Amino acid sequence: MVNLEWYRTFKTIYKTGTLTGAAEELYISQPGVSLHLSSLENYTGYKLFERRGRRMIPTERGKALYNFIIEPVTKLEEAEKSFQRSTEKHTPTISIGMCFETFQTTLEPYIASFPFNIIIKFGEYPEMVDSLEKGILDLIITPQAINSKDIDYEPFSYETIVLVGGNNTDDKTLNSLIKKDNPKDIEKWLKEQKWYGTTGDMEHLRRFWKQNLDKHPDFRPNYIVPNLNSIVRCLSSGTGLAVIPDFLCRKEIESKQLKLLWEGKNKVVNTLNFGTRKKTIYANEIESIKKIFREEMGRPLP
Repeated sequence: MVNLEWYRTFKTIYKTGTLTGAAEELYISQPGVSLHLSSLENYTGYKLFERRGRRMIPTERGKALYNFIIEPVTKLEEAEKSFQRSTEKHTPTISIGMCFETFQTTLEPYIASFPFNIIIKFGEYPEMVDSLEKGILDLIITPQAINSKDIDYEPFSYETIVLVGGNNTDDKTLNSLIKKDNPKDIEKWLKEQKWYGTTGDMEHLRRFWKQNLDKHPDFRPNYIVPNLNSIVRCLSSGTGLAVIPDFLCRKEIESKQLKLLWEGKNKVVNTLNFGTRKKTIYANEIESIKKIFREEMGRPLP
């Protein structure tokens, strides 16, 4: 089924004569424009433009399609503008990508307070960057600054990956072993404990283990739960171990529901970034969201 946005993109390429010009006018990335065009060409089965340098020259099929769709697409755009004037002039929709735990810990309590619409999407970080480039997302929160000429990254905070335990975990032996600085004995003690993890995600544990014990963990957690916040709740006032970002459990550590057992001899630290397209019409709305994250994360970079 054809996507009407493909027609809008086609019309804009036809009018501006370049993919870059269309991207600027539509406020999406050039790869996003290329994707729309290739999808429409695949759908119609015809080449719609000849590429001559940076210029996009319409083919005869492209000219015929333009003449056929220009009037209905223009009418749809006018209808859209009319609808926005009457109902959505002051309520833009901002789409944000981040991990589930970050949303719950920071933005969730504030959602109803924003004077605009918000869509939250969860996913893998490379997928979020791709969606940002294509104009599907307006803002992402990511520890991975994946290079892209269309995206700006702004470091705003950091997280340390730490070993935590339930409040009833006996940590005296571990503290003694850490002081003696014997990795083999530390590893032996750790592997004797009960561990919590999340489905299909042991990245934090792998990095922590490799950086501090110089090997990969060769075991699976005893208890697999849906997400990192579930681990925090399960561990609170109980026993067991987990490796998680410290910002997810600061309150529980301060209230002594959890124990901070070890930050590691070699700390695992992630820089957290805001990712946005270089050109956006939602700069003010995005800035108000960034403000919440800066206040909630409470860790400005040195």
